[in-house]
Amino acid sequence: MNMNDVVGSHDVLFLVIDTLRYDVATDEWRAGRTPNLARVLPPTGWEERHTPGSFTYAAHQAFFAGFLPTPAKPGRHPRPFAIRFGGSETTTGDTCVFDAPDLVHGFKSRGYRTICIGGVGFFNPENPLGRVLPGYFDEAHWSVQTGVTDPRSTEHQVRLACERLAAVKERVFLFINVSALHQPNKHYLPGATEDSKASHAAALRYVDSQLPPLFDAFSKRGKTLGLLGSDHGTAYGDDGFTGHRLAHPAVWTVPWAEVIF
Repeated sequence: MNMNDVVGSHDVLFLVIDTLRYDVATDEWRAGRTPNLARVLPPTGWEERHTPGSFTYAAHQAFFAGFLPTPAKPGRHPRPFAIRFGGSETTTGDTCVFDAPDLVHGFKSRGYRTICIGGVGFFNPENPLGRVLPGYFDEAHWSVQTGVTDPRSTEHQVRLACERLAAVKERVFLFINVSALHQPNKHYLPGATEDSKASHAAALRYVDSQLPPLFDAFSKRGKTLGLLGSDHGTAYGDDGFTGHRLAHPAVWTVPWAEVIF
């Protein structure tokens, strides 16, 4: 789609389900176990893409610089958004180009209220590093209740998002870093004693169950561009690897969707 026709006329929801693996997202979608995400995803479901970063901080710095996950197939793939700089080979007439240091300030320059609802530790303002990414936004929110240790984190994030959407009259660029899938996620699978692909999938089902109020809140405001997906995956013993910040297909392959709803 031509993003120059979207920016200014649509709200933007940038929903990053932190650590979500492509294979788990696709399996759950095909099995019909994420019906609320299916409500806004294309009929073909999640698109397979490659992330520009293998852990949260690196991926988000790239995202906010205009480098979203790239389609997992050969070719020169145009970008929907870009920061103006000389020599860009992935900027086309359909790309919305901002004269700004990052996408967040770019949307702000177009009249958007920019809101961050943080999740994992890189959005925790209690330390200087955790203030870097939230510092791009007009307003940034984080609490223990939206972080990785609260089993109801997505519920808290969605409730806060709906409150802010109801209070803001101008167009909104809302970014949510969904923390539930990041370790620890074993508490989403009854009887589990450690994190696994199964508890990862259970965490995704929990996230999906909490999304309807968020989608409904945006629908009441008009048209929304949804940038939905993951920043990176994580390994659960794949080829001997565990975790992320490493180069393995389980980490660099992510689900993605760009949709209007």
